[in-house]
Amino acid sequence: MNRRTFLATAAAAALTGAAGAQQGGRRRPNVLIVMADQHKRSCMGAYGDPVAKTPNLDRLAAGSVRFTNAYCSNPVCTPSRASLLTGLYSHHLEAQSNTTPFLPSHPTMAHHFNRAGYFSGLIGKMHFVDAQTHGFEYRLDFNDWLQYLGPKAQIYADELGQRNSGSGLPQIDDLWRDEDDPWKGHRTPDGREGSVAVGRVSRFAEQDHFESFVARESVRFLRNFGKTGQPFFLVTSFLKPHDPFMPAGRFMDLFRPEDMKLPHSWGKADSSRLPKEVVSSIGFNGPTPELRDPAEARKRIACYYANLAQMDDCLGKILNALRELNLENDTIICYTSDHGEMLGDLGLWQKFEFYEGSCGVPLLIRVPGRAAGVCDAPVSQVSLSATLTDLAGVTQLAPNDGVSLTPWIAEPRSKRDAGPVYAEYGLRSNQPKSMIRVGQWKYTYWARDIGELYDLEADPEELRNLAGLPQYAAKAGELRARLLAWNRFG
Repeated sequence: MNRRTFLATAAAAALTGAAGAQQGGRRRPNVLIVMADQHKRSCMGAYGDPVAKTPNLDRLAAGSVRFTNAYCSNPVCTPSRASLLTGLYSHHLEAQSNTTPFLPSHPTMAHHFNRAGYFSGLIGKMHFVDAQTHGFEYRLDFNDWLQYLGPKAQIYADELGQRNSGSGLPQIDDLWRDEDDPWKGHRTPDGREGSVAVGRVSRFAEQDHFESFVARESVRFLRNFGKTGQPFFLVTSFLKPHDPFMPAGRFMDLFRPEDMKLPHSWGKADSSRLPKEVVSSIGFNGPTPELRDPAEARKRIACYYANLAQMDDCLGKILNALRELNLENDTIICYTSDHGEMLGDLGLWQKFEFYEGSCGVPLLIRVPGRAAGVCDAPVSQVSLSATLTDLAGVTQLAPNDGVSLTPWIAEPRSKRDAGPVYAEYGLRSNQPKSMIRVGQWKYTYWARDIGELYDLEADPEELRNLAGLPQYAAKAGELRARLLAWNRFG
């Protein structure tokens, strides 16, 4: 291509982008996705939690449609985020674990919005596992934060205790495969029994936390690019309340471990009617064995809520910047998390399961000029790509597995059925499993263990597995058949 052809092509592309940024003669709305990591759906004031300190999320929820039965498509970071960005379920992607990336041939929301003339940015964690940008034109991530920290990165290495790609050290696991962990022998041991500490106050100054960095750089993005005349698509993604459970001191001061209550379902799981993996995890939490002690469990719960409060405080800085920059009325905002956290429900911790605490996610969607409301319809996060492009009038480059949730945003209390909600985990492993939610019923299929059936209206804590009971055989069989017709694990 000669210089004249290149300049002509570039000019045409610029005109196409400028035209694409207009919708019916009007500028398209900005789109901001804010993500947390491991945020349990119920842990928010707006969802009725009296312990959570989430004033900024509650303020956002007051102007949003709040979905009470939203689910991730895979309860672990990388596969979940891949599905969220592409609108594809895990069995249509290569990302099956926190060490497997997905191919660049799958368009993401960034590609859709770029083509429509948006300027796309990603600030924070997205756990791509490799060096692909997946369409984002502007990107700051863990490695930029570590560069900002300089020698203070030692503090983070100590807090993690060992290599942990899920927490950004390394961000790309392959970087350390040839030469092994460069921090080995250079961390300060803290006496933890497993890989993840129960929790304590962080040694970082508050302004040095990853959340502060993400909030600060997101505000900078809004100041630099929010008023250029070109709409933006920005994903801001925090790590907290995910481990390390080491918040800044002022947030830890809000939650005394001795005041924390263990979940109502703690110690009540019927191990005779649960899959062996679940029973094993209840009996022994490998990452944090100390959680067998109720006092240590209460400490973890306090640290989790403190992490959440700190993330909420940083979210507030971004929401305030939108208002101060007069962008609030021009910006669609979506808040969600890649998965939840069991936080002691049934005696379980972390994610990886299809129980409500783990697979359920908070979901708030605020559209300027649209009424707020509460939607109880079960929906999947895999639908966010279809939904946000639809709201912005942006054409997707390829079909996906989701459905636009705009009808439920327009009428949150509508009895319209969004269709079955699916989730899957451990594909291509020795114990794949999948879930279907239809109405009040949730069924989990384990390839090499007993199934699980729960009536979430009668048993919201999922204490009574109905699979295997004669009177529920037909319902379990029906849902199992629908699930296996959807994905037979290869």
